[in-house]
Amino acid sequence: MAAAPDAPQAIPQLIADKPKTATRAAGLFSAWVRDLIISLGISAFIIVFLYQPVKVEGTSMMPSLDDQERIFINKFVYRLEPIQRGDIVVFRYPRDPAKSFIKRVIGVAGDHVRIEAGKVYLNEKILAEDYVPRAYEDERSYPEVVVPSDSFFVLGDHRSLSNDSRDFGPVDASYIYGKAVFGYWPVEKVGRLR
Repeated sequence: MAAAPDAPQAIPQLIADKPKTATRAAGLFSAWVRDLIISLGISAFIIVFLYQPVKVEGTSMMPSLDDQERIFINKFVYRLEPIQRGDIVVFRYPRDPAKSFIKRVIGVAGDHVRIEAGKVYLNEKILAEDYVPRAYEDERSYPEVVVPSDSFFVLGDHRSLSNDSRDFGPVDASYIYGKAVFGYWPVEKVGRLR
């Protein structure tokens, strides 16, 4: 007879466990939602202010960058360091700022740039350009230009197919908004850009 009072107490204990399970599930769900929102916020911050994925359209930067290649550009780097010769930059096209171009910086403000029979002379010295294969060279000449202040002389690596500073002149610094830093697609081209 002593066991009879204990039996009814077992049933309320089982009923009490159900709300704890529901509360635990709700807590896990809210933690998951919170983590998702934080992750999306951090991703948005990185894309808006630091890195942006872009797709290369065209062949003017071959073989460094192929048509339809996917890359990341760093939109913040030039707030910390100056644009340098050799950087691959993304900028608004001076003749139509709604379009973006990607080219390599050849000359900075004050540099003397000229091209003779396809050879680039920077400040009276031939520029060594291992990123321009012989098949992509352009034999045309271009008269000497002194790069204005706050401007950059840019060329595509595929010289015979590139619309660049030979056509539209030096690019004002205010048009440049990013540096190409990393390729992520196709897989065989994953890596840091040079």
